[in-house]
Amino acid sequence: MPPGYKAGRVMAKEAMKLVANNKKAYHDYFIEETYECGIVLHGTEVKSLRLGKCSIKEGYCRIDNGEMFVLGMNISPYEMGNIFNRDPLRPKKLLLHKAEIRKLQGQLSQQGYSLVPLQVYFKDGRAKVEIGLAKGKKLYDKRADIAKKDQRREHEREFKIQNL
Repeated sequence: MPPGYKAGRVMAKEAMKLVANNKKAYHDYFIEETYECGIVLHGTEVKSLRLGKCSIKEGYCRIDNGEMFVLGMNISPYEMGNIFNRDPLRPKKLLLHKAEIRKLQGQLSQQGYSLVPLQVYFKDGRAKVEIGLAKGKKLYDKRADIAKKDQRREHEREFKIQNL
């Protein structure tokens, strides 16, 4: 019987389990494109991720020698890991196709673009990082976003009162 079958019926694929989310990136940047990458981790780092001990708020991505790394991503040490724990802030390699890395390198050479991690999650048992090609927002852009958000909340509040 092929894998994925159990007693004559198909088992559902494992859903995406979110570990960390970078809401600040959406506030500070315009996200133009997103990419899903694998990430190279060691055993205790994976165990720590499964417990949800990860922060990507200060993280950013860099391309060195045709390889992509995420820097500033903090994976807390696993409590039972003792000597096998790695440095929480060590650069972690991201797994992307060579063509995608070259395309991103060309786009990063333009003024004002950067790569930021948006989410860390498990998909089918494998750790994944969603990165975004981002262009920095100016202060007036941020103010406009905040005003839109407040206006939307006010409309939802009015709608809720009318329907009671």
